[in-house]
Amino acid sequence: MLSHAKALLKSTPEGACAYLDADLRDPDIILAAAAHTLDFSQPVAVMLIAVLHMVVDDAEASGIVSKLMGACAPGSYLAVSHPASDIDAEQMAEMLRRFNESSPAKMTMRDRAGVARLFDGLELVEPGLIRAAEWRPDTDLEAASPAALWGGIARKP
Repeated sequence: MLSHAKALLKSTPEGACAYLDADLRDPDIILAAAAHTLDFSQPVAVMLIAVLHMVVDDAEASGIVSKLMGACAPGSYLAVSHPASDIDAEQMAEMLRRFNESSPAKMTMRDRAGVARLFDGLELVEPGLIRAAEWRPDTDLEAASPAALWGGIARKP
């Protein structure tokens, strides 16, 4: 993945692009490396798309988000999608059980309230925290996707 990213992601005069190989659980390393490309005195977007479920501890997940957003200027945005424990709950619980039994890495799913806490201190953008497929879909077919994910975007005041 890293080799592929390095080959594809090239900066141009129109803008800079970088790829970082790091663990989300170490936000200080992420922020230090990102500062080589991003100007944190200006608004930026932090996208945590289908990754926070690998941080099992709720306090640690919230701390990571808080640390990353704390480094960002007002007007910055946070986008999160997260597997849901309360959408298709039985199927999702069985998938989680099987994954955790068969993988050395553990994951968790969070209910809507748990995902909402990740946005504490930020202003949710309409339509708010909803099933990801329903977050401003382009088509009815897109909105009907069965994906059991919560999704939302929020702005740092």
